[in-house]
Amino acid sequence: MKFKAETLPNCRIAYVRRVGPYGPANIKVMEKLKKWAKEKNLLESATLLTIAHDNPDTTPPDNCRFDAGIVISKDYLFDDSICESELSGGKYLIYEVNHTSVDIQKAYASIFPSLQNNGYLLDNKPIIERYTGDLVTNPYCEICVPVKPL
Repeated sequence: MKFKAETLPNCRIAYVRRVGPYGPANIKVMEKLKKWAKEKNLLESATLLTIAHDNPDTTPPDNCRFDAGIVISKDYLFDDSICESELSGGKYLIYEVNHTSVDIQKAYASIFPSLQNNGYLLDNKPIIERYTGDLVTNPYCEICVPVKPL
């Protein structure tokens, strides 16, 4: 699977979190985030992110954390209607994937075995799915995998 290496900067995000089994319910989390961002005029040319914090093979499904976020400026003033956080940057391998559940599952199945073959170890940061632009005209997402050298 093809990838490019990229150093991501630290970034501030606004996010909505869901705790529970990963799956179709995560779409509602993204829709809630997009509704909030649209009301705040933040959606145009936005970078949207999703973060599945837990491995469902080792974390009970009811405890899995899923965030839908949007990158925001450092000076944006928050209200109590949404959470905020900062993602730490660093070296990431970026895999462009067609935004379908089948293609994303296939990508995850091939990413992990290829890391060591390409001289990398998974770093202790969350994997991020990054979405830019309109998904109607850009039907791809980028899976951003934090890495460190072997």
